[in-house]
Amino acid sequence: MMHGREKSDLAVGAEKLANKAAQAETEPVEQRAGAKGNAGQHSTRRAQNREGVSQGLERIRQAARQRKEEKFTALLHHLDTDALREAYYALKRDAAPGVDGLMWPDYEVGLEENLEDLHDRVHRGGPYHPLPARRHTIPKPDGRQRPLAIAALEDKIVQRAMQSILNAIYEEDFLGFSYGFRPGRSQHDALDALSVGIITRKVNWIVDADISSFFDSVNQQWLIRFLEHRIGDTRVIRLIQKWLTAGVLENGVVSVSDKGTAQGAVISPLLANIYLHYVIDLWAVHWRRHEAKGDMIIVRYADDIVAGFEHEADARRHLDAMRERLEAFSLSLHPDKTRIIRFGRFAAKQRKERGLGKPDTFNFLGFTFICGHKRQGGFLLKRKTRRDRMRAKLKEIKEALRRRMHESIPDVGKWLGQVVRGYFNYHAVPTNGHALGAFRRQVGRLWYRALRRRGNKHGTSWAHHVKLAKEYLPTARIRHPWPEQRFAVKYPRWEPYARKTHVRFCAGGA
Repeated sequence: MMHGREKSDLAVGAEKLANKAAQAETEPVEQRAGAKGNAGQHSTRRAQNREGVSQGLERIRQAARQRKEEKFTALLHHLDTDALREAYYALKRDAAPGVDGLMWPDYEVGLEENLEDLHDRVHRGGPYHPLPARRHTIPKPDGRQRPLAIAALEDKIVQRAMQSILNAIYEEDFLGFSYGFRPGRSQHDALDALSVGIITRKVNWIVDADISSFFDSVNQQWLIRFLEHRIGDTRVIRLIQKWLTAGVLENGVVSVSDKGTAQGAVISPLLANIYLHYVIDLWAVHWRRHEAKGDMIIVRYADDIVAGFEHEADARRHLDAMRERLEAFSLSLHPDKTRIIRFGRFAAKQRKERGLGKPDTFNFLGFTFICGHKRQGGFLLKRKTRRDRMRAKLKEIKEALRRRMHESIPDVGKWLGQVVRGYFNYHAVPTNGHALGAFRRQVGRLWYRALRRRGNKHGTSWAHHVKLAKEYLPTARIRHPWPEQRFAVKYPRWEPYARKTHVRFCAGGA
């Protein structure tokens, strides 16, 4: 618990920040010329408020770093109007509205009054009642629908502000091999960590695990118990419980469940990481330290888990233990997406000796991992864009081109160039060059067919289209460095794992 001088220091700091904000309100400051929708705001004031928010979060972060077992009993006062304002400006401007129908620009009219009113309702406890989330579905690459819950605008603001406060605590607790939905960590960081682990450690077996319907299966009672390990402010706990039980509106009916956390809500990714931190991450570290007989690596991105092992026996024991661990916390492994495969630098040789074919592959974060070999010999880990993901993207582009059939060629060309460029920004990793070239060629053919359907077939020859594609579509080239190069820059130091010299981990998680 925070008592004595620490608590008083926080109070004094909060008072100083409040005084700064009050001074900023009374001092005349020149407004920005031509700022649409922000005529009543002062740039100096907002900069000071942002600095105050960051200072408050830094104090929380330092306390969490220095006192790992401490509960934070006074957090809600950090959810002030400055934090709400920062959260509002961090939201997407064009995000879909919730059941309230409010869009981001709508709330900006009278923003300060709106935030003051929201702040008062949150801190009074009773008047703030989260609205049910609006159910919305988006297509998944496998053809199924992914259900999302879109919260009301004010709920997004409060959740975003609370997320920043809780991140200051839990980013000091989360482990290195956890990558999903964390500030400063991307999907490519997880891909790099996994690649480096497979290349540099004694990995002969891969456990590819996927938790079935994770967001719908989270046990809310266990989640609250996990939160109470670090959060002693009952007002914050009650606020999170309100979001968990707000329900979802679908077809005019509000449904409330005692399990799950709404996928798509701003706060849900953080709550999911907290849940899996206690259920999987801490347990995996303990298992690796006390049970593993050989090398072991692990990388987790949200509910996708990949672990590598030196020995087959370790891989099978770990998978059985993980299944039991998850079942104890109301979770289960997806039967079709969870498996053990032989993989690594010796997989091809070992399978050939047994009269088997090429080593199996596995998927992670949109890529298929393949055991390959270099031209001069030696093991080469290949990553190739998943075929189903590429087909889904091409189908999406085809439908969009049909809707844009009668737009001008330059407009369509610029839009299509942005789409292809965005695709390359993610998928242009080493060893994926052939897939990038195939994607660009398919996009070009789809555009050519769309132009031919406009009726002027003779005016759109293939030679002319090749010139258009060269002008508007970016070339297929590798844009990312090799995983070990980027990983070495971000995590330059390797450390031996405590008490077992042959079981190692790196700062990045592998």
